Amino acid sequence: MNKFKGKVAIAGIGEVPTGNFPDRSCIHSCLESCKQAIEDAGISKDEIDVVIPTGTLFSFKYFLDMAISRLVDELGLLNKAKANIAIFNGGSSSSTILKTAIGWIQAGFAKTILVAQSDKLASGVKGGATDAIEIFQSAEDPFGSGMNATMGLITQRYMHETGTTPAQLASVCVSMRKWAQLNPNARFRKPLTIEDVLNSRMITTPLHAFECNVLCDGASAFIVTSAERARDITDTPVYPLGFGSLVTHFTVTDADMATLGYPRAAKDAYEMAGITPKDADIVEIYDSYPVIPLIAMEGLGFCRKGEAGKFVHDGHTWPGGKLPMTTNGGMLSQGHTGAGGGFAVLVEAIRQLMGKAGERQVKDAKIAIETSTGGNYMDAHVTILGKEEII
Repeated sequence: MNKFKGKVAIAGIGEVPTGNFPDRSCIHSCLESCKQAIEDAGISKDEIDVVIPTGTLFSFKYFLDMAISRLVDELGLLNKAKANIAIFNGGSSSSTILKTAIGWIQAGFAKTILVAQSDKLASGVKGGATDAIEIFQSAEDPFGSGMNATMGLITQRYMHETGTTPAQLASVCVSMRKWAQLNPNARFRKPLTIEDVLNSRMITTPLHAFECNVLCDGASAFIVTSAERARDITDTPVYPLGFGSLVTHFTVTDADMATLGYPRAAKDAYEMAGITPKDADIVEIYDSYPVIPLIAMEGLGFCRKGEAGKFVHDGHTWPGGKLPMTTNGGMLSQGHTGAGGGFAVLVEAIRQLMGKAGERQVKDAKIAIETSTGGNYMDAHVTILGKEEII
């Protein structure tokens, strides 16, 4: 696979705190995150010529509004923006949109692209979260399966194959919480111990309450432009270096539950970027449930099969550890905002490389590896980002 020479960079990011905000509209949160990203990039909103929102789970009407240019209208870009494109594939939407934006810029169809996400999974979902993800239930005929039950199956299979212990699984939640305590945008910031996790209510074997992500309201955004333009407008551009992705299943019962698609996706991303796992300073892994980071860490080559649980339990991914992981606190502590779960870890990877992560800033971070997955973990996306462009 050839090295990536995209001549493209990410120039600005924005994000609002996650939580339960019934009095704040979804478009209000979205516009706030977009404003932050535009200001962070040091540009005028009038320089944006393409807008790419992703989909929402809380409201089909809002999804449709965004798809037919509500955000363009709200930003005052009517008769200025060339295109509005809504792209949605669940938690991996951020990775898909980034690659789409790169293609548009490389092809000369756009110069400056605004990518945005917002959702209200805490205050906006009526009838419970299962209504918002009904498609995943109906996929497992004839009885259906909720996300907690699906993840119970994946977790049990992984623990069976690897010998990972309940305490090691719970340590992933502790790692996320330690990072969230340093993140002002995170919903959950109180200290959490392994004992707290294991003593919390059983939801679906073997998952306890603190091992299940919590649905939240939230929004985030980022700006993509040419590498040349990014260098002109900001001192902290971040460059895509490599990508890998693989779709592995429709129904989870057809999946290799203990591996998913990470090994192949990682291999392609490493080859494109011309690096190895040893070159990574930080990993921003899509979590949602604690087993997913363990599967991803092994697929990415940071741990041998069955050793990721001990690696996290020993504190290596915590603040001050040798491989900082999911430094925003992930969906287990920052909160799950639908497609925004993938957006949040991508924005965090960019933030760390820009040196703008505040208390949780990883010193001298130059290369970040980020992952995402959508739906019922149907795909695996690996994105490698760096502070320096591949020449």
